[in-house]
Amino acid sequence: MYASDPTNHPSLADKTAPTDRRDSTNPFESTDQPPSADPPPSADPPPSADPPPSADPPPSVDQPDPLDARLLVPAAAGWLTAVLLLNRQFQTAVIAAAVALVVAGVLGLLVRARPATAKHPLGWTAIGSLVVVAGMAIAAALQTASLRAGPIHDLAAQSATVSVRLKLEGDPSLRQSTNSRRPPYVVVKATIEEVRTRGTTTRIRTPAFVIGTAKWQTVRYGQHVEATGRLQAVEAGSDVAAMLSTRAPPRIADEPPWWLRAAEQVRSGLRESVAHQPEDVRGLVPALVMGDESGLSADLNQDFQTTGLTHLSAVSGTNLTLLLAFILPLVRLIGVRARGLTVVGVLTVVIFVVLARPQPSVLRAAAMGLIALAAMTSGGAGRRAVRSLSVAVIVLLLLDTSLARSAGFALSVLATAGIVLLGPGWRDAMAKWLPTWLADAISCPLAAQLACTPVVAWLSGQVSLVAVGANLLAGPAVGPATILGFTAAGVALISTELAQVVGWVAGWPARWIIVVAREGADLPGAANAWPATVVGVTVLTLLCLALVFGLHRILARPIAMVLAVVLLAVVVLRPVGSPGWPPDDWLFVVCDVGQGDGLVLRAGERTAVVVDTGPDPAAMDHCLRDLGVQHIPVLVLSHFHADHAGGLAGVLHDRRVDEIEVTPYFSPRAEYDRVVALASQRGITLRTVTYHEKRVVGQVSWTTLWPARVPALPPPGTSSATPTDEGSPENNASIAMMVELSGLRILLTGDLEPESQRAVLATGADLRADVLKVPHHGSAQQEPAFIAATGARLALISAGRDNDYGHPAPRTLELLSHESIRTATTNTTGALTVTNPDNHLTLTTSGHDP
Repeated sequence: MYASDPTNHPSLADKTAPTDRRDSTNPFESTDQPPSADPPPSADPPPSADPPPSADPPPSVDQPDPLDARLLVPAAAGWLTAVLLLNRQFQTAVIAAAVALVVAGVLGLLVRARPATAKHPLGWTAIGSLVVVAGMAIAAALQTASLRAGPIHDLAAQSATVSVRLKLEGDPSLRQSTNSRRPPYVVVKATIEEVRTRGTTTRIRTPAFVIGTAKWQTVRYGQHVEATGRLQAVEAGSDVAAMLSTRAPPRIADEPPWWLRAAEQVRSGLRESVAHQPEDVRGLVPALVMGDESGLSADLNQDFQTTGLTHLSAVSGTNLTLLLAFILPLVRLIGVRARGLTVVGVLTVVIFVVLARPQPSVLRAAAMGLIALAAMTSGGAGRRAVRSLSVAVIVLLLLDTSLARSAGFALSVLATAGIVLLGPGWRDAMAKWLPTWLADAISCPLAAQLACTPVVAWLSGQVSLVAVGANLLAGPAVGPATILGFTAAGVALISTELAQVVGWVAGWPARWIIVVAREGADLPGAANAWPATVVGVTVLTLLCLALVFGLHRILARPIAMVLAVVLLAVVVLRPVGSPGWPPDDWLFVVCDVGQGDGLVLRAGERTAVVVDTGPDPAAMDHCLRDLGVQHIPVLVLSHFHADHAGGLAGVLHDRRVDEIEVTPYFSPRAEYDRVVALASQRGITLRTVTYHEKRVVGQVSWTTLWPARVPALPPPGTSSATPTDEGSPENNASIAMMVELSGLRILLTGDLEPESQRAVLATGADLRADVLKVPHHGSAQQEPAFIAATGARLALISAGRDNDYGHPAPRTLELLSHESIRTATTNTTGALTVTNPDNHLTLTTSGHDP
């Protein structure tokens, strides 16, 4: 892939070298003969002489072929143009295109007017960039105009209720919002082909997202569906014109076309072939082969993210490249050559796109696969790959400018660019002291990971230090698992029993990939937090650029390479974390889990009582790993909202949990059932708290202050949440605890609303505390008398950055300030840690001090 052909681009020295230049490495020159033996110069060679060598010397292993990077600048300029102009006013984009064309024309005239000897390729590169910018500006204008054409955009702005006929453009995805209190819902992309409102029917073709109930899980890609719902506006820059929110079940109008039904039969056959394998294998094999993530568990998916293996479970160029790398050599063996190879390769790409769904992400993967196809079926692979990548970026963005702001598109392009631009040089540097195959295996994931690191940090707020090693270890198993999976899918059309045999074989390399992901994610320093801010990502980008320029020297020297690996191993196995956090004498920690609560009380060595789990399993797991917690005698769930119980899987990950204590109000039912199922799978006792009970676990003791009474549960299949979720019975049934720990009194309040706060006051309980966990993430709904009764010295608020609820509310912060209570919030300072050295209450944060 990295080989290149110098004969296509002879250097300037080759064309202008004098005839008497001596070069011992040139096979067409000799230094063995004396000068007198040289024939006199002549315009024509003697008749008996051999034909002169061509102007271009043959390839030489000592003469590297420069990459053809002339299209990189136009591609980058076009990409930036699409990012800036997407969803701008139509006139703005048209003016930008006109200006770019005028400047390109003027520059073209200036370049043509210069003497031939004075012309420079940079001039033509600039002209090409301006032409691409103009084309991208026009494409952005047309896409914006198409989204706003027709009535959908205006109807969405009015939140109008409509009846529509849809064509489904994706598979339905079942989701559970971590911030809302509603039941699980389904999201699916569709094209609105007909809209009916106020007695008027309009035929259109406008993309939209449909948000429906769980009954929408039955719809299939390619079907036409009729529905009634409310249109809602979307954010600027979205690739759809509106969202359609509906509570009605879908009305199926027809079935998908035959080729999509055939593709679904193949996908179903693949799932059936691994149906008898362990859960993780059942989910991973279809994901590896066709990007079918429907069976992939959230737990394994999180481990893939931590170890940088996510690209394996999504449709990417990797899937297609592996398939091409298997099929093309196979057809070579039966005599297919030249154009035949290209035909087979293109046919393979088409079949892959149909099986994986012809969606933008799949088409992007196909484009990257075609780059690999060009590299494998022709010479000058490295040079052609760069040129092909640049062309692919330009063409894909011209066809769909919304890709410019797509994280998946950016990661795919950056990974491919890293492999093409950085991989060959790093491979050659390591090949001086390592076998070539091993140097290649290390350089590819290293280049791809380094190129993608800033974007990954921006998206996840963390940097993986094990990604290269994980990809190196998992790499040898990816090919067999993918190819065997494709084989199982094809065999399933003939024999289910034989397909299960092939699927069983495919499961073994998949098991190895799972082991790498699981064990790699469990390393203490596998993933390290990084600020997902403009400044943070800019600093990380500069660090990556420094590595790009300096890593070549390290890789070329065995001793330097060994020292770098040892240093990385030390950081991964003994992470330094944030300076001074967590302190060795920590007692109480409010984990930074986003919009939710995740609280940890130290009960002993590597032992803690945990209260609530936040919405995100990964964030809670990361916090507990930083604290070194391995044993949890009691896990308390204050109530069953997802922002308090959604991260349960992260707490259970590789830890011993003896008991889960829950509120007696088992609502929302869906979240309660999920907690029960997880506890049952792990054999963990689930018990209901009782009013005024006292418990002691190690050095932690507490008294349950609430709930004293439990509201009536809502009927099955309904939700008791209010439109604003303020004052909901779930919140008011939260467990409230007075904790005593190493001389401190800590009041934990869940999401108690003012009515329950007043009820707790009415019980006459002693609410005096040193530390107050402010109810409901610092919402505006607080009872001033309740806050005053605590007399707390320190108030801690757990809330997500830029959350939709405005937590903590200015009104509540003012109330705490009026009571002279020092306040700290996770959304501004990160995780909060309380210590009490020499009876001196101290607060430490994982970010900057409040």
